[in-house]
Amino acid sequence: MTAVTVNFNPIIKLTDDQFYQLCRANPDVKFERNAKGELIIMPPTGGETGNRNVEIAADFVIWNRQTKLGKVFDSSTCFKLPNDADRSPDVSWIQQERWDALTPEQKEKFPPIAPNFVLELMSPTDSLKETQSKMQEYMDNQVRLGWLINRKTRQVEIYRLGQRVEVLESPTELSGEDVLPGFVLNMQIVWE
Repeated sequence: MTAVTVNFNPIIKLTDDQFYQLCRANPDVKFERNAKGELIIMPPTGGETGNRNVEIAADFVIWNRQTKLGKVFDSSTCFKLPNDADRSPDVSWIQQERWDALTPEQKEKFPPIAPNFVLELMSPTDSLKETQSKMQEYMDNQVRLGWLINRKTRQVEIYRLGQRVEVLESPTELSGEDVLPGFVLNMQIVWE
């Protein structure tokens, strides 16, 4: 099953609060919303992808607990990007000072902030073109570093703010560079 885009705009344009309520009223459905306000219904991940997602997220959580530099978020977290899109990266991280600048209500709902870092792990049903477009959207909204991991081709696309995309073939590890100081992801947990 692939993601489905539904355009309700000719009938109703959901406000941010209505979109939030829609997501809360349907907790078993993962919604995103693009910059045009169209709803994107995301299929659930399969077992292999779900397992890899949690293994990757665990490494981020352990690193973040040790460094205390920010906040780590899972794939259920939806962010309101500056372009009005509502997106849920598989793993994301926000620098502590930026997170602390949000109000308690902003933190509780869909935080109106672009993460410093995002990771997308492609599922077998994901479209590469659509996922690359999503990664570019993150960069256009001032995300500083992004990783698009494609297990099927064993490729990683590294997105850096203001730079060309770098494509790596079967890397053994990925560095968090200056965005995630000291973080290194061992790719064995992805490629297994």
